Amino acid sequence: MRTMNKKDRLSSCSLLKRAFSLLTILASVCLGSQPATAAEWQQPLIPVTKDFTLDNGLRVVLSEDHAVPVTALAIVYDVGARNEQKGRSGFAHLFEHMMFEGSENVGKTEHFKYIEGAGGTLNASTHPDFTNYFEKLPSNQIELALWLEADRMRSLKVTEENFKNQLETVKEEKRSRIDNQPYTPATLKLEEVLFDNWANAHPVIGSFEDLEASSISDVRNFFKTYYAPNNAVMAIVGDFDSADMEKLVKKYFASIPRQPSPPKPEVAEPEQTKAKFLQVDDPHARLPALCLGWKAPARRDPDFFPALIMEKVLSEGDSSRLYQRMVKGEKVALKADAGLDVRRGPAAFEAFIIYKPGNSQQKIRDILDSELTRLKTQSVSPTELEKAKNQILRSNFSSASYDSLQRSLGRAEKLAEYTLFWGDPSLIDKDMEALMKVQPADIQRVARKIFTRGGETVIEVRPCQSKTESDKQAGT
Repeated sequence: MRTMNKKDRLSSCSLLKRAFSLLTILASVCLGSQPATAAEWQQPLIPVTKDFTLDNGLRVVLSEDHAVPVTALAIVYDVGARNEQKGRSGFAHLFEHMMFEGSENVGKTEHFKYIEGAGGTLNASTHPDFTNYFEKLPSNQIELALWLEADRMRSLKVTEENFKNQLETVKEEKRSRIDNQPYTPATLKLEEVLFDNWANAHPVIGSFEDLEASSISDVRNFFKTYYAPNNAVMAIVGDFDSADMEKLVKKYFASIPRQPSPPKPEVAEPEQTKAKFLQVDDPHARLPALCLGWKAPARRDPDFFPALIMEKVLSEGDSSRLYQRMVKGEKVALKADAGLDVRRGPAAFEAFIIYKPGNSQQKIRDILDSELTRLKTQSVSPTELEKAKNQILRSNFSSASYDSLQRSLGRAEKLAEYTLFWGDPSLIDKDMEALMKVQPADIQRVARKIFTRGGETVIEVRPCQSKTESDKQAGT
């Protein structure tokens, strides 16, 4: 057992204090006492033990936590769908798959076998503005993760065979998770219509025609450009000694060559002043639906924080306004959701409503519009505001939440993202403070700015029979 000393920046004691503070906050809600605006938490939320940059440009952030013998590693690459070029969409998502196809010293799919065999977990995901990879392991096995991540950053096997193999995998993923799912194609179409800039509008999964038209040299150039150490940040959180971890990081990553800095994507969006409308026939849908979208502030924009609170008020839980009005109250909808699609560049505020037979599209629009007007013209009640803030606190501190700061992986991912995106992991604290300071007037102001009639995009989803079903019913 490791003996803890004064240099331990985040101890089991501080974790217990953090959890106790959260319980106190939540208890105040149940007992009807002062709202969460008085919430306090340990600062910094994620203590940084060491922050250094290798000569090749890889920035590394370390945070010791000796509460349990577990360590999490997260690498975030500054590449997402927005970095792709027209005619070559889908590369960012394809490379999420390619990264598990083997490297100089690791065979195909062996990354999974090594990590899981050592008692760990791993995964990856692609987003419009970044791609991330992570492993969480017993602390005495973390060197394995460092070796695996360094080997594929240095020497990924970008071969014709692997490219074709993963292209087929992506095709099957699109068929099963998008094409054959009700309403999903329409939700993707919403962003294609809402955004005017192709960098923001095209879906992460990309175009198969683009991928099939690509050469292996296109694929290798993409890897060399974006999967370079100077285009990534690695965060490690857990039970380790920072001095020893720095030596291990240098051992595995220092010799990986730096590459020229990739071009920055142009993601600016013009203001939308005229409403957009599109009808989508969906053979998998059984009920009509509406997808609505408005351009919204980027992550960390001053208006972002009221927008995030507004999302909770409208659509978080069974007590939210849309659920209470449309699902439980007037019983016009089976599903009524709204949410902020968070991005570094221009984002989107979206609503999705599946409505019951016997209700017109106009009736659904009128109810939704009345709720949006209410946000613009009436102050959110102290109880609603308190609840929304506590929902954010819960997502950040409850051990049941994926993003929880109680989890080493949640902290590693947040450190990596904030450091890559804005160069300052301490901004995590400033963002939490900004969220807790949001007032009803801020929500009204941002609602008036976002929810304009000319700024809306509407996708009407109409259930329809596929040609196969039509033929069956016709007896052909």
